[in-house]
Amino acid sequence: MIFWQLFIEFFKIGVFTFGGGYAMIPLLKETVLGHNWLSESQFYDFIGVCESTPGPIGVNLATYVGATQAGFLGSLVATFGVVLPSFLIIILVATILTKFIKNRYVQGFLNGLKPVIIGLILSTGIVLLAKCMGYTSLNSIQTDGFHPSYVGIATMGILFLVYFGYKWIFKKKMNTILFIVLSAGIGIPMCLLFAHFGLM
Repeated sequence: MIFWQLFIEFFKIGVFTFGGGYAMIPLLKETVLGHNWLSESQFYDFIGVCESTPGPIGVNLATYVGATQAGFLGSLVATFGVVLPSFLIIILVATILTKFIKNRYVQGFLNGLKPVIIGLILSTGIVLLAKCMGYTSLNSIQTDGFHPSYVGIATMGILFLVYFGYKWIFKKKMNTILFIVLSAGIGIPMCLLFAHFGLM
């Protein structure tokens, strides 16, 4: 039954994800593509949508996939599945772990998680960067899968200049919300411009 499948798969994602949204992306991709709930292209497009909408990536994606597979009820089931483990674990942490936070085994566990989380986030960043530049997949780096995304490369270049130009001029980091709005404001006209010249 689709509802049970959605609940179980997103529950597993919720249980085995440490480190937040970016660390969750590889497991989300494996699950969603493995069940043919989305194509790889749709998955990465929706990651972009998740980045520009409020809420965690996992919750947004669970809601979307649930809705596409089983309507409104499916979105509720998938979303409940992905948030339930965090809810239960935080209650457990609040009641038990605070007493043992200085325990060397607990500290060892937490220290062991850090490099794993960094690796997951880094691998996700590399994959998203490669997709933005035009690689169809990481395997395609060694084959013929590179089709330059002029829009992606040009937009990244402009955003790089805007971000570091702002930092250099104002001597502070750009506000995240402002940067998201600017990204959309630059990305949309760039897509229209490159489409006009047939470079999409």
